[in-house]
Amino acid sequence: MYRIVIVGGGMAGLAAAWELCQGPRPVEIVVLEGSDRVGGKLRQEQIAGHLVDVGAESMLAVRPEARDLIAHIGAAALLEAPATNAASILARGVLRPMPPGSLMGIPRSAADAAGILTAPELARLERPEPVPALEHDVSVGDYVAAVLGDAVVERLVEPLLGGVYAGHARRISLAAALPTLYAAARDARPLLPLAPASVAASSEARTGQPAAPGSPFIGLRGGVGSLPGLLASGLVRRGVRIETAATVRGLAPAPGGAWELTIGATTAPRVIRADAVVLATPAAATRKLVQAFAPAAATTLAAVESASVAVVTFAFAASELPPPTGSGFLVPPIEGRSIKASTNSSSKWGWLARQAPEVTYVRASLGRHLEEATLQRPDAQLAEIARRDLGDILGRRLPVPVDWHVQRWGGGLPQYAVGHVERIELVRNEIATFHGLEVAGAAYDGVGIPAVIGSGRRAARALAEAAGLRD
Repeated sequence: MYRIVIVGGGMAGLAAAWELCQGPRPVEIVVLEGSDRVGGKLRQEQIAGHLVDVGAESMLAVRPEARDLIAHIGAAALLEAPATNAASILARGVLRPMPPGSLMGIPRSAADAAGILTAPELARLERPEPVPALEHDVSVGDYVAAVLGDAVVERLVEPLLGGVYAGHARRISLAAALPTLYAAARDARPLLPLAPASVAASSEARTGQPAAPGSPFIGLRGGVGSLPGLLASGLVRRGVRIETAATVRGLAPAPGGAWELTIGATTAPRVIRADAVVLATPAAATRKLVQAFAPAAATTLAAVESASVAVVTFAFAASELPPPTGSGFLVPPIEGRSIKASTNSSSKWGWLARQAPEVTYVRASLGRHLEEATLQRPDAQLAEIARRDLGDILGRRLPVPVDWHVQRWGGGLPQYAVGHVERIELVRNEIATFHGLEVAGAAYDGVGIPAVIGSGRRAARALAEAAGLRD
Protein backbone atom coordinates (compact mmCIF):
# COMPACT_ATOMS: atom_id res chain seq x y z
CA MET A 1 0.00 0.00 0.00
CA TYR A 2 1.14 3.53 -0.79
CA ARG A 3 2.65 4.97 2.41
CA ILE A 4 2.68 8.66 3.27
CA VAL A 5 4.62 9.87 6.29
CA ILE A 6 3.81 13.25 7.79
CA VAL A 7 6.59 14.68 9.92
CA GLY A 8 5.10 16.95 12.58
CA GLY A 9 1.91 16.51 14.56
CA GLY A 10 0.95 20.16 14.87
CA MET A 11 -2.14 21.51 13.16
CA ALA A 12 -0.50 21.57 9.73
CA GLY A 13 0.47 17.91 9.97
CA LEU A 14 -2.88 16.79 11.39
CA ALA A 15 -4.75 18.79 8.73
CA ALA A 16 -2.61 17.21 6.01
CA ALA A 17 -3.40 13.76 7.38
CA TRP A 18 -7.12 14.53 7.40
CA GLU A 19 -7.02 15.73 3.80
CA LEU A 20 -5.22 12.58 2.70
CA CYS A 21 -7.88 10.43 4.41
CA GLN A 22 -10.55 11.84 2.09
CA GLY A 23 -9.24 10.29 -1.13
CA PRO A 24 -10.89 7.34 -2.87
CA ARG A 25 -7.78 5.16 -2.84
CA PRO A 26 -6.65 3.49 0.39
CA VAL A 27 -3.29 4.74 1.63
CA GLU A 28 -1.22 4.14 4.73
CA ILE A 29 -0.74 7.38 6.64
CA VAL A 30 1.75 7.78 9.47
CA VAL A 31 2.12 10.94 11.56
CA LEU A 32 5.40 11.29 13.46
CA GLU A 33 5.53 13.85 16.28
CA GLY A 34 8.71 14.48 18.24
CA SER A 35 7.11 15.76 21.45
CA ASP A 36 4.89 13.93 23.93
CA ARG A 37 1.62 15.08 22.35
CA VAL A 38 0.15 16.33 19.10
CA GLY A 39 -1.15 19.85 18.61
CA GLY A 40 1.90 22.09 18.36
CA LYS A 41 1.06 25.48 19.86
CA LEU A 42 -2.48 24.36 20.67
CA ARG A 43 -2.15 23.03 24.18
CA GLN A 44 -4.12 22.75 27.40
CA GLU A 45 -3.07 22.32 31.02
CA GLN A 46 -4.87 21.81 34.31
CA ILE A 47 -4.99 25.14 36.16
CA ALA A 48 -7.09 25.42 39.33
CA GLY A 49 -8.73 22.12 38.49
CA HIS A 50 -9.82 22.94 34.95
CA LEU A 51 -8.30 22.38 31.50
CA VAL A 52 -7.37 25.79 30.10
CA ASP A 53 -5.70 26.88 26.86
CA VAL A 54 -2.06 27.83 27.38
CA GLY A 55 -1.33 28.40 23.70
CA ALA A 56 -3.59 29.89 21.05
CA GLU A 57 -7.10 30.41 22.45
CA SER A 58 -9.03 31.76 19.45
CA MET A 59 -9.11 31.51 15.68
CA LEU A 60 -9.81 34.00 12.92
CA ALA A 61 -13.41 33.51 11.86
CA VAL A 62 -12.94 35.58 8.70
CA ARG A 63 -10.90 32.75 7.20
CA PRO A 64 -12.84 29.53 6.60
CA GLU A 65 -10.19 26.82 6.89
CA ALA A 66 -10.53 26.13 10.62
CA ARG A 67 -14.33 26.30 10.61
CA ASP A 68 -14.51 23.97 7.63
CA LEU A 69 -12.18 21.41 9.17
CA ILE A 70 -14.06 21.47 12.46
CA ALA A 71 -17.30 20.89 10.59
CA HIS A 72 -15.75 18.00 8.63
CA ILE A 73 -14.72 16.20 11.82
CA GLY A 74 -18.23 16.57 13.21
CA ALA A 75 -17.47 19.19 15.85
CA ALA A 76 -19.25 22.23 14.37
CA ALA A 77 -21.63 22.32 17.34
CA LEU A 78 -18.65 23.16 19.57
CA LEU A 79 -17.87 26.42 17.75
CA GLU A 80 -18.54 29.39 20.01
CA ALA A 81 -18.13 33.11 19.46
CA PRO A 82 -16.50 35.21 22.19
CA ALA A 83 -18.88 36.59 24.79
CA THR A 84 -17.25 39.98 24.23
CA ASN A 85 -14.99 41.51 21.60
CA ALA A 86 -14.47 44.74 23.54
CA ALA A 87 -10.68 44.90 23.50
CA SER A 88 -8.56 47.80 24.72
CA ILE A 89 -5.12 49.21 24.10
CA LEU A 90 -2.79 50.87 26.58
CA ALA A 91 -2.17 54.49 25.61
CA ARG A 92 0.09 56.58 27.84
CA GLY A 93 -0.76 54.46 30.85
CA VAL A 94 -4.54 54.45 30.28
CA LEU A 95 -6.65 51.70 28.71
CA ARG A 96 -8.57 52.99 25.70
CA PRO A 97 -11.06 51.13 23.47
CA MET A 98 -9.50 49.49 20.43
CA PRO A 99 -10.52 51.35 17.26
CA PRO A 100 -13.39 49.36 15.71
CA GLY A 101 -12.93 47.73 12.34
CA SER A 102 -9.20 48.40 12.17
CA LEU A 103 -6.85 46.38 9.99
CA MET A 104 -3.77 45.33 11.96
CA GLY A 105 -4.18 48.55 13.92
CA ILE A 106 -4.81 50.85 10.96
CA PRO A 107 -8.01 52.71 11.91
CA ARG A 108 -10.90 53.45 9.61
CA SER A 109 -10.63 57.15 10.40
CA ALA A 110 -8.81 59.58 12.65
CA ALA A 111 -11.90 59.84 14.87
CA ASP A 112 -11.60 56.14 15.75
CA ALA A 113 -8.11 56.76 17.19
CA ALA A 114 -9.13 59.66 19.43
CA GLY A 115 -7.83 59.13 22.96
CA ILE A 116 -5.01 56.92 21.71
CA LEU A 117 -3.27 59.51 19.54
CA THR A 118 -2.62 63.12 20.49
CA ALA A 119 -4.19 66.01 18.59
CA PRO A 120 -1.09 66.55 16.38
CA GLU A 121 -0.91 62.79 15.72
CA LEU A 122 -4.59 62.73 14.76
CA ALA A 123 -4.05 65.70 12.47
CA ARG A 124 -1.22 63.82 10.76
CA LEU A 125 -3.49 60.79 10.35
CA GLU A 126 -6.19 62.97 8.79
CA ARG A 127 -3.76 64.07 6.09
CA PRO A 128 -2.26 60.87 4.62
CA GLU A 129 0.87 61.41 2.57
CA PRO A 130 0.65 60.38 -1.07
CA VAL A 131 3.38 57.86 -1.80
CA PRO A 132 4.59 56.52 -5.14
CA ALA A 133 3.67 53.03 -6.19
CA LEU A 134 5.81 50.42 -4.44
CA GLU A 135 8.17 48.52 -6.67
CA HIS A 136 9.25 45.96 -4.07
CA ASP A 137 8.37 44.67 -0.61
CA VAL A 138 8.88 46.92 2.41
CA SER A 139 8.13 46.58 6.09
CA VAL A 140 4.63 47.23 7.39
CA GLY A 141 5.95 49.85 9.79
CA ASP A 142 7.97 51.78 7.25
CA TYR A 143 5.09 51.96 4.78
CA VAL A 144 2.38 52.89 7.29
CA ALA A 145 4.64 55.49 8.92
CA ALA A 146 5.36 57.09 5.56
CA VAL A 147 1.64 57.39 4.79
CA LEU A 148 -0.02 57.93 8.19
CA GLY A 149 2.77 58.88 10.57
CA ASP A 150 5.02 57.24 13.14
CA ALA A 151 2.43 57.42 15.92
CA VAL A 152 0.01 55.11 14.09
CA VAL A 153 2.80 52.53 13.90
CA GLU A 154 4.02 52.93 17.48
CA ARG A 155 0.61 53.16 19.17
CA LEU A 156 -1.63 50.97 17.00
CA VAL A 157 0.12 48.81 14.41
CA GLU A 158 3.03 47.73 16.61
CA PRO A 159 0.91 46.11 19.36
CA LEU A 160 -1.29 44.28 16.83
CA LEU A 161 1.69 42.86 14.97
CA GLY A 162 3.29 42.03 18.31
CA GLY A 163 0.23 40.04 19.23
CA VAL A 164 0.15 38.06 15.98
CA TYR A 165 3.84 37.59 15.17
CA ALA A 166 5.61 38.67 18.39
CA GLY A 167 7.56 40.78 15.95
CA HIS A 168 8.30 44.42 15.13
CA ALA A 169 6.40 46.49 12.60
CA ARG A 170 9.55 47.85 10.95
CA ARG A 171 10.87 44.33 10.28
CA ILE A 172 7.72 42.47 9.17
CA SER A 173 6.95 42.17 5.46
CA LEU A 174 4.02 44.15 4.08
CA ALA A 175 3.60 41.64 1.24
CA ALA A 176 3.44 38.67 3.61
CA ALA A 177 1.49 40.15 6.53
CA LEU A 178 -0.94 42.44 4.67
CA PRO A 179 -1.10 41.25 1.04
CA THR A 180 -4.17 43.31 0.09
CA LEU A 181 -2.55 46.51 1.34
CA TYR A 182 0.63 45.57 -0.48
CA ALA A 183 -1.34 45.14 -3.70
CA ALA A 184 -2.92 48.56 -3.18
CA ALA A 185 0.48 50.08 -2.46
CA ARG A 186 1.87 48.67 -5.71
CA ASP A 187 -0.96 50.52 -7.49
CA ALA A 188 -0.44 53.69 -5.37
CA ARG A 189 -4.02 53.47 -4.09
CA PRO A 190 -4.85 55.34 -0.85
CA LEU A 191 -4.28 53.29 2.29
CA LEU A 192 -6.87 54.55 4.76
CA PRO A 193 -10.11 53.85 2.84
CA LEU A 194 -8.93 50.28 2.23
CA ALA A 195 -8.60 49.30 5.88
CA PRO A 196 -12.24 48.44 6.76
CA ALA A 197 -12.70 46.00 3.89
CA SER A 198 -9.23 44.54 3.70
CA VAL A 199 -9.60 41.76 6.30
CA ALA A 200 -12.45 40.14 4.37
CA ALA A 201 -10.79 40.86 1.03
CA SER A 202 -7.54 39.28 2.18
CA SER A 203 -9.39 36.17 3.35
CA GLU A 204 -11.24 35.84 0.06
CA ALA A 205 -8.08 36.39 -1.98
CA ARG A 206 -6.21 33.66 -0.09
CA THR A 207 -9.00 31.09 0.17
CA GLY A 208 -11.44 31.79 -2.64
CA GLN A 209 -14.30 31.78 -0.10
CA PRO A 210 -16.24 34.67 1.41
CA ALA A 211 -15.55 35.64 5.00
CA ALA A 212 -18.03 34.73 7.72
CA PRO A 213 -20.19 37.51 9.16
CA GLY A 214 -20.12 38.50 12.84
CA SER A 215 -17.18 38.31 15.21
CA PRO A 216 -13.73 38.27 13.58
CA PHE A 217 -12.74 35.53 16.06
CA ILE A 218 -14.18 32.22 17.10
CA GLY A 219 -13.34 29.58 19.67
CA LEU A 220 -14.32 26.08 20.71
CA ARG A 221 -16.39 25.09 23.70
CA GLY A 222 -13.84 23.41 25.94
CA GLY A 223 -11.00 25.44 24.44
CA VAL A 224 -9.20 25.64 21.12
CA GLY A 225 -6.54 23.38 22.66
CA SER A 226 -9.03 20.50 22.50
CA LEU A 227 -9.03 20.58 18.69
CA PRO A 228 -5.86 18.48 18.17
CA GLY A 229 -7.30 15.69 20.32
CA LEU A 230 -10.60 15.75 18.45
CA LEU A 231 -8.81 15.65 15.12
CA ALA A 232 -6.37 12.94 16.21
CA SER A 233 -9.23 10.74 17.42
CA GLY A 234 -10.93 11.08 14.05
CA LEU A 235 -7.70 10.21 12.26
CA VAL A 236 -7.09 7.11 14.35
CA ARG A 237 -10.64 5.92 13.63
CA ARG A 238 -9.75 6.18 9.94
CA GLY A 239 -6.67 4.03 10.36
CA VAL A 240 -4.01 6.75 10.61
CA ARG A 241 -1.07 5.80 12.82
CA ILE A 242 0.10 8.61 15.10
CA GLU A 243 3.39 8.23 16.94
CA THR A 244 4.53 10.70 19.59
CA ALA A 245 8.06 10.96 20.98
CA ALA A 246 9.16 10.01 17.46
CA THR A 247 11.78 12.56 16.45
CA VAL A 248 12.78 12.37 12.78
CA ARG A 249 16.52 12.99 12.56
CA GLY A 250 17.17 12.23 8.92
CA LEU A 251 15.46 12.26 5.52
CA ALA A 252 16.96 11.03 2.27
CA PRO A 253 15.76 10.10 -1.21
CA ALA A 254 15.74 6.32 -1.74
CA PRO A 255 15.88 4.19 -4.89
CA GLY A 256 12.64 3.90 -6.82
CA GLY A 257 11.45 7.39 -5.96
CA ALA A 258 10.86 6.55 -2.30
CA TRP A 259 12.11 8.22 0.86
CA GLU A 260 13.92 6.97 3.93
CA LEU A 261 13.35 8.54 7.33
CA THR A 262 15.62 7.98 10.30
CA ILE A 263 13.78 8.15 13.61
CA GLY A 264 14.74 8.10 17.28
CA ALA A 265 17.93 8.37 19.28
CA THR A 266 21.25 8.32 17.49
CA THR A 267 22.25 5.32 19.60
CA ALA A 268 19.25 3.28 18.45
CA PRO A 269 17.97 4.69 15.14
CA ARG A 270 14.99 3.27 13.29
CA VAL A 271 14.62 3.64 9.51
CA ILE A 272 11.30 3.53 7.68
CA ARG A 273 10.49 3.93 4.00
CA ALA A 274 7.77 6.10 2.57
CA ASP A 275 6.43 6.73 -0.90
CA ALA A 276 5.77 10.36 -0.03
CA VAL A 277 6.52 12.76 2.81
CA VAL A 278 4.98 15.97 4.12
CA LEU A 279 7.34 18.04 6.27
CA ALA A 280 4.97 19.91 8.60
CA THR A 281 7.78 21.10 10.84
CA PRO A 282 9.17 24.53 11.84
CA ALA A 283 11.63 26.16 9.47
CA ALA A 284 14.70 25.18 11.52
CA ALA A 285 13.71 21.50 11.66
CA THR A 286 12.81 21.41 7.97
CA ARG A 287 16.15 22.98 7.09
CA LYS A 288 18.05 20.22 8.86
CA LEU A 289 16.04 17.51 7.13
CA VAL A 290 16.48 18.85 3.58
CA GLN A 291 19.95 20.39 3.67
CA ALA A 292 21.72 17.31 2.24
CA PHE A 293 19.65 17.21 -0.96
CA ALA A 294 18.00 20.68 -1.23
CA PRO A 295 20.76 23.10 -0.19
CA ALA A 296 19.18 26.26 -1.60
CA ALA A 297 15.91 25.62 0.25
CA ALA A 298 17.84 24.85 3.43
CA THR A 299 19.86 28.06 3.19
CA THR A 300 16.69 30.07 2.64
CA LEU A 301 14.88 28.43 5.55
CA ALA A 302 17.87 29.19 7.77
CA ALA A 303 17.12 32.89 7.21
CA VAL A 304 13.60 32.56 8.65
CA GLU A 305 14.07 33.81 12.20
CA SER A 306 11.68 33.08 15.05
CA ALA A 307 10.47 34.71 18.24
CA SER A 308 10.15 33.08 21.65
CA VAL A 309 7.13 33.91 23.78
CA ALA A 310 5.58 32.92 27.09
CA VAL A 311 1.97 32.76 28.23
CA VAL A 312 1.34 33.22 31.95
CA THR A 313 -2.13 32.08 33.05
CA PHE A 314 -3.49 33.11 36.43
CA ALA A 315 -6.47 31.65 38.27
CA PHE A 316 -7.82 34.08 40.86
CA ALA A 317 -10.65 33.41 43.28
CA ALA A 318 -13.70 35.05 41.69
CA SER A 319 -14.66 36.40 45.12
CA GLU A 320 -11.39 38.35 45.21
CA LEU A 321 -11.21 39.34 41.54
CA PRO A 322 -14.44 39.33 39.53
CA PRO A 323 -13.89 38.90 35.77
CA PRO A 324 -12.61 42.22 34.37
CA THR A 325 -14.67 44.01 31.73
CA GLY A 326 -13.88 43.31 28.10
CA SER A 327 -11.89 40.63 26.32
CA GLY A 328 -8.46 42.01 27.20
CA PHE A 329 -5.91 44.56 26.08
CA LEU A 330 -2.74 45.10 24.03
CA VAL A 331 0.39 46.89 25.20
CA PRO A 332 2.56 48.82 22.69
CA PRO A 333 6.31 48.46 23.27
CA ILE A 334 6.53 52.23 23.65
CA GLU A 335 4.65 51.87 26.97
CA GLY A 336 7.72 50.20 28.51
CA ARG A 337 5.96 47.21 30.04
CA SER A 338 7.15 43.59 30.07
CA ILE A 339 3.80 42.14 29.03
CA LYS A 340 2.58 42.72 25.49
CA ALA A 341 -1.03 41.62 25.91
CA SER A 342 -3.58 40.25 28.34
CA THR A 343 -6.73 38.18 27.87
CA ASN A 344 -9.64 38.20 30.30
CA SER A 345 -10.37 34.55 29.59
CA SER A 346 -13.34 34.19 31.94
CA SER A 347 -14.96 37.28 30.40
CA LYS A 348 -14.13 36.40 26.82
CA TRP A 349 -15.32 32.79 26.79
CA GLY A 350 -18.77 31.97 28.06
CA TRP A 351 -18.00 28.25 28.21
CA LEU A 352 -15.12 28.89 30.60
CA ALA A 353 -17.19 31.16 32.85
CA ARG A 354 -19.89 28.48 33.02
CA GLN A 355 -17.38 25.70 33.63
CA ALA A 356 -15.44 27.50 36.38
CA PRO A 357 -17.63 30.19 38.00
CA GLU A 358 -15.51 30.12 41.15
CA VAL A 359 -12.36 31.19 39.30
CA THR A 360 -11.36 34.22 37.26
CA TYR A 361 -8.81 33.31 34.59
CA VAL A 362 -6.54 36.06 33.28
CA ARG A 363 -3.54 35.46 31.07
CA ALA A 364 -0.63 37.61 29.98
CA SER A 365 1.74 37.25 27.02
CA LEU A 366 5.41 38.19 27.09
CA GLY A 367 8.23 38.10 24.57
CA ARG A 368 9.00 39.71 21.24
CA HIS A 369 11.50 38.98 18.50
CA LEU A 370 15.05 39.87 19.56
CA GLU A 371 13.86 40.55 23.11
CA GLU A 372 14.35 37.08 24.57
CA ALA A 373 16.06 38.51 27.67
CA THR A 374 12.59 39.20 29.05
CA LEU A 375 11.98 35.45 29.18
CA GLN A 376 15.29 34.44 30.72
CA ARG A 377 13.86 34.32 34.21
CA PRO A 378 12.51 31.49 36.37
CA ASP A 379 8.80 30.78 36.03
CA ALA A 380 7.93 32.27 39.41
CA GLN A 381 9.73 35.53 38.63
CA LEU A 382 8.15 35.75 35.19
CA ALA A 383 4.70 35.22 36.73
CA GLU A 384 5.31 37.91 39.34
CA ILE A 385 6.42 40.40 36.66
CA ALA A 386 3.26 39.65 34.70
CA ARG A 387 1.05 40.01 37.80
CA ARG A 388 2.69 43.33 38.67
CA ASP A 389 2.20 44.70 35.15
CA LEU A 390 -1.41 43.54 35.08
CA GLY A 391 -2.13 45.17 38.41
CA ASP A 392 -0.50 48.46 37.39
CA ILE A 393 -2.43 48.59 34.13
CA LEU A 394 -5.76 47.60 35.70
CA GLY A 395 -5.20 50.11 38.50
CA ARG A 396 -5.32 47.74 41.44
CA ARG A 397 -3.09 45.31 43.27
CA LEU A 398 -4.07 41.84 42.14
CA PRO A 399 -4.70 39.18 44.78
CA VAL A 400 -2.49 36.14 45.20
CA PRO A 401 -3.66 33.62 42.59
CA VAL A 402 -5.06 30.27 43.65
CA ASP A 403 -3.01 28.76 40.80
CA TRP A 404 -0.82 29.87 37.92
CA HIS A 405 1.02 28.37 34.97
CA VAL A 406 3.84 29.51 32.68
CA GLN A 407 3.93 28.08 29.16
CA ARG A 408 7.06 28.86 27.17
CA TRP A 409 7.09 28.66 23.39
CA GLY A 410 10.76 28.73 22.43
CA GLY A 411 11.13 29.87 18.83
CA GLY A 412 7.40 29.46 18.50
CA LEU A 413 6.57 32.22 16.02
CA PRO A 414 8.31 32.54 12.62
CA GLN A 415 9.15 36.06 11.53
CA TYR A 416 8.01 37.18 8.08
CA ALA A 417 10.84 39.56 7.28
CA VAL A 418 10.84 41.81 4.22
CA GLY A 419 11.16 39.60 1.13
CA HIS A 420 9.48 36.63 2.83
CA VAL A 421 7.15 35.84 -0.08
CA GLU A 422 10.03 35.57 -2.54
CA ARG A 423 12.09 33.44 -0.15
CA ILE A 424 9.23 30.99 0.36
CA GLU A 425 8.72 30.76 -3.39
CA LEU A 426 12.39 29.81 -3.74
CA VAL A 427 11.98 27.09 -1.09
CA ARG A 428 8.93 25.63 -2.78
CA ASN A 429 10.51 25.74 -6.22
CA GLU A 430 13.42 23.56 -5.10
CA ILE A 431 11.25 21.21 -3.03
CA ALA A 432 9.00 20.77 -6.09
CA THR A 433 11.89 19.16 -7.97
CA PHE A 434 11.65 16.16 -5.62
CA HIS A 435 8.73 13.84 -6.32
CA GLY A 436 6.66 12.94 -3.28
CA LEU A 437 7.82 15.77 -1.00
CA GLU A 438 5.82 18.73 0.28
CA VAL A 439 6.28 21.31 3.05
CA ALA A 440 3.68 22.95 5.27
CA GLY A 441 3.35 24.96 8.45
CA ALA A 442 3.44 28.42 9.97
CA ALA A 443 6.72 29.37 8.30
CA TYR A 444 5.14 29.78 4.87
CA ASP A 445 1.80 31.53 4.35
CA GLY A 446 0.45 32.59 7.74
CA VAL A 447 0.89 31.93 11.47
CA GLY A 448 -2.78 31.76 12.51
CA ILE A 449 -4.66 28.49 12.99
CA PRO A 450 -6.74 28.76 9.78
CA ALA A 451 -3.67 29.63 7.72
CA VAL A 452 -1.70 26.70 9.16
CA ILE A 453 -4.60 24.30 8.54
CA GLY A 454 -4.85 25.59 4.98
CA SER A 455 -1.12 25.08 4.50
CA GLY A 456 -1.34 21.45 5.57
CA ARG A 457 -4.34 20.67 3.43
CA ARG A 458 -2.83 22.35 0.35
CA ALA A 459 0.37 20.34 0.76
CA ALA A 460 -1.65 17.14 1.05
CA ARG A 461 -3.71 17.91 -2.06
CA ALA A 462 -0.58 18.67 -4.09
CA LEU A 463 1.02 15.42 -2.97
CA ALA A 464 -2.12 13.38 -3.70
CA GLU A 465 -2.55 14.87 -7.15
CA ALA A 466 1.09 14.28 -8.08
CA ALA A 467 0.83 10.66 -6.94
CA GLY A 468 -2.44 10.05 -8.78
CA LEU A 469 -4.31 9.34 -5.54
CA ARG A 470 -7.31 11.44 -6.58
CA ASP A 471 -9.74 10.69 -9.38
